[in-house]
Amino acid sequence: MKNILFFGDSLIAGYGLRNAAGESFPSLIQQRIDAANLDYKTINAGLSGDTSASGLNRIDYWISRPVDVFVLELGINDIIRGVPPQTTAIILQAIIDKVKARYPQAKMILLGMEIPPIIQAPCAMQFRDIYRKLADKNKMTFVPFFLEGVAGKPHLNLPDRIHPNAEGYKVIAGKVWPVIRELLIGAKV
Repeated sequence: MKNILFFGDSLIAGYGLRNAAGESFPSLIQQRIDAANLDYKTINAGLSGDTSASGLNRIDYWISRPVDVFVLELGINDIIRGVPPQTTAIILQAIIDKVKARYPQAKMILLGMEIPPIIQAPCAMQFRDIYRKLADKNKMTFVPFFLEGVAGKPHLNLPDRIHPNAEGYKVIAGKVWPVIRELLIGAKV
C-alpha cells in the first residue's frame, strides 16, 4: 500500500469537527480512494495553528516513513500572524525541498490558499501568488484555492467563518478528488 501524506494546518487536521477521524479532508479522500479500489492510505499530518515555520520544524518526523504522494496545505496562519508572503514562500520551498530530497519520485500536490475576506491584509495578492509560483517552480499538481466554493458560505463553515464544517469538507473533497484521482491513476475523470 502506498502512502499519501496530507501535511498542513487546521484545515487538514479537521479542526472543530465532531468526528475529525471520519469527516476531515484526508478522511473523505480515503473514503473515495477505498471506493475506487486504489491501493493508497492517507496520513493526516494536520496540526491546528501550524505555520510554515512550525511545519518546517516537524516535516522530518512525517517523512521518516515512506511517502508516495505529498499534499501540502500551509501558510494561512502565517498571514494571520503577519509573516510576509515572501518569507512564507521561502519556508514552503524548504519543506518541498526536504520531501523531494527524501522521496524524489513522490508525486506532489499544492493546495493553494487565499486570504478570506474577513481578514484585512494589504498583501493579499502577493500571498495568493506564492502558491502558483511554488507549484510552477516545483512542477506540482496545483489546486489554486483549497476552500473554493466553501469560503464565505456560513452554512458550510463553523461559526468562526474560517474553518469548514463537515458539509463544507464534503464540498471541498468533491472538488479536489478529481485532481487527486488523476494524479493517482493518471487518467482524467
